[in-house]
Amino acid sequence: MVCFCFLVDQTRKVRQCKPAAGICSRCGGGASVADMKTATRFCYVPFYWKTWRAIMCTFCGAILKSYR
Repeated sequence: MVCFCFLVDQTRKVRQCKPAAGICSRCGGGASVADMKTATRFCYVPFYWKTWRAIMCTFCGAILKSYR
């Protein structure tokens, strides 16, 4: 019997961040505009990248609005 192990995961990294006006609705922290990069990996080999912009909280890291 052959056993296959397929590992698929997705990593999200902040590339650049600037302060923005507004506060987080969850914790009350400040907001910032961040350029994000998402990489999807199959068996630890990245095969798909996507860059997008999001407004996120500087304290708790929650994504308040995304522009994909």
